[in-house]
Amino acid sequence: MLARFGVFQKVFFIMPSAAASRPLASEIDILEPTIAPPQSDPPKQYLTRGTPGYRKASLALFMSGYSTFALLYCVQPLMPIFADEFKVSPAMSSLSLSLSTGLLALAIFCAAAISERFGRRSLMFCSLMGASLCTLACAIMPSWNLILVIRALEGLLLGGVPAVAMAYLSEEIDPKGIGAAMGLYIAGNALGGMSGRVFTGILAEYLSWRVALAVIGAFGIAAAIGFFTMLPPSRNFKPRRSNASHHVSAWLGHVRKGPLALLFFIGFLLMGSFVTIYNYSGFRLVVEPYHLNQTELGLIFTAYLCGVGSSWVGGTLSDRFGQFQVMMAGIILMFAGLMTTLASPLILIILGIAMLTAGFFMAHAVASALIGRLAGANKGHASSLYLLAYYLGSSIAGSIGGKFWSAGGWSAVITFTGIMLALALVAGQTAYFLSCRKAR
Repeated sequence: MLARFGVFQKVFFIMPSAAASRPLASEIDILEPTIAPPQSDPPKQYLTRGTPGYRKASLALFMSGYSTFALLYCVQPLMPIFADEFKVSPAMSSLSLSLSTGLLALAIFCAAAISERFGRRSLMFCSLMGASLCTLACAIMPSWNLILVIRALEGLLLGGVPAVAMAYLSEEIDPKGIGAAMGLYIAGNALGGMSGRVFTGILAEYLSWRVALAVIGAFGIAAAIGFFTMLPPSRNFKPRRSNASHHVSAWLGHVRKGPLALLFFIGFLLMGSFVTIYNYSGFRLVVEPYHLNQTELGLIFTAYLCGVGSSWVGGTLSDRFGQFQVMMAGIILMFAGLMTTLASPLILIILGIAMLTAGFFMAHAVASALIGRLAGANKGHASSLYLLAYYLGSSIAGSIGGKFWSAGGWSAVITFTGIMLALALVAGQTAYFLSCRKAR
């Protein structure tokens, strides 16, 4: 009792001086241990619109998208040449593209996991450089089978760019400006796809397809170096070790989200429709009554310029008017362009391809931004699932379209792609409904 009274007396009756406060504090600490305040994560440092960092990141990712699509799709106008030189069918010649896109889709899974451990910037650079070297190698391959092997390897290497680029944008760009930045990245895809097709068509006409691929490969090397020097290092990315179960859990978690799963399906349908039209319009236009040569056929792909503008415009409009609304408008524009290509006059066919291209890149740019917005955590995994579906659409539908072309010509191809676009419209409306219901 006396001991307890002594402590009571110290606390309440003795006026603490500077010297006496130290033992008093030690006794109080014994009675009530200090609880440290909870640690919070530092605020994220976003690249905001209008700043030099934002402009550098946007331009660097524009360059990566440009190079990726130029390397990937440079063989598309060469398919009739491959079919003639190597004595293969149209469907077999399309494997020069389908193998690349199919293995790219699978590689995206590995790329997303690797980037979580080692970072975004270095992986994208190595992927671009390796794919450029593969394109150079294709230019000297003596047989069709070796070309297919190299194109398959190129697809694997390119998997390190698309999902990682989308994850970088989602992590580093201010959410208020993500639509415009994503639109510019997709615009790079569009311009690269156009340039790869147009330049290879012209070079193949006046020199050879081997020279054309060598030039595209050399340009890819230069673009990879420019990308690496311009892209700001990640500020919000934290490398982390993880096992296979972590990645599987992250992927399954995204698949179980209704709106996200439907967006993955939309990516498959849109890309499948787009690539099918571009794959087999060349076979339609090199025969009667059009008889276009390789240069003229390559110039058809300048329709990609419509995608350059529409992707940026679509991304900007989505920041103002709503992402689902702009995405659905893009799909409807694709459908209108598809129907226009049924006409016989060449000018209407070109107009239809331009409309389809503009609608595709508008819808794709907005869907890509929606993935980052709806994913929440593990954005890289969500991006990888979207792009898995996206490139599987290119690979699977692009090859199946050859069967429709051989069986029923252009009208059969239109029927096949029209069904896919109708399904995309239904999926988009359903995803919008589910996201609104969840928001309530």
